[in-house]
Amino acid sequence: MSFSSEVKEELGKYVSRNRHCQIAELAAIIHYQGHLARGEAGQLQLQILTENPLVLRKCFTILNKAFKIDTSEMEEECLQNHKNSVYTIVLEREEDIMNIFRAIKLMDEEGVLHDLKDGVHADILDQYCCRRAFMRGAFLCIGSMSDPMKGYHLELVCNTGQQAKQIQEVLIMFGLDAKIVTRKKYFVVYIKEGSNIVDFLGICKARVALMNLENLRILKEMRNKINRKVNCETANIAKTVNAAAKQIDDIMFIRDSIGFSKLPDHLKQMAQVRLDYPEASLKELGQYLNPPVGKSGVNHRLRKLCEIADLNRG
Repeated sequence: MSFSSEVKEELGKYVSRNRHCQIAELAAIIHYQGHLARGEAGQLQLQILTENPLVLRKCFTILNKAFKIDTSEMEEECLQNHKNSVYTIVLEREEDIMNIFRAIKLMDEEGVLHDLKDGVHADILDQYCCRRAFMRGAFLCIGSMSDPMKGYHLELVCNTGQQAKQIQEVLIMFGLDAKIVTRKKYFVVYIKEGSNIVDFLGICKARVALMNLENLRILKEMRNKINRKVNCETANIAKTVNAAAKQIDDIMFIRDSIGFSKLPDHLKQMAQVRLDYPEASLKELGQYLNPPVGKSGVNHRLRKLCEIADLNRG
């Protein structure tokens, strides 16, 4: 199971105890996966089409808890008649549909229906807890996450710009850095920073997924630190080896061209020690000199030898 599926599995099981939060989550489900249609007799129908059985289960649970709708027969029929992994919930009782529309404010007091594409009514998202429930329903319907071990990316794919803008505004209210990008005919709200995704999971109350992500982030950060340290040490070793190789090359040139006899005693001794101990560090080279010399002194003498070699090469 992917990490995104694990998050949805956890969110699918969570149902708020507050009716207003249940309504906010149902509003998200209806707006993102709901359709208004007419039956054979011309009666209004509310249809919810989803490929995710978790959405199906959550929808039936909320309909039962918040609106006291008996969904047992509807659920059985939905499971029997779904095709190509698409589940269709159909509400036909006008009284139930009107109660739901009024609750999610899809219908005003005069009986006028609003367009689902316009987004959830602002009054539904007035309370902090309802905004959390709304985001939970939105992610369950249209959200996805990448594998945290490969990268941090969370997105919600909307059909309209109004829907995307509303989700972005809610996420910004929670202090999250959410951006919108168009992808073909869709509008994608996305979050890329790891800590923001952790906060998002906390907002939706996906506590298990949050802890798993935090553990993965710690593990990933530890690996990155180790890799940075290894790379740094490797670079330092390479730098030291290259420097030693050049020093030995310069000293051998001096030996073969002008001879050590023309060098001052301290440089002559330094040159011979460097040739005798090609793999020694500056500190170790200093200990081989008589009298011993510190790292800065060794470095200074080796630099003088390199300058002499460069001058004689012309």
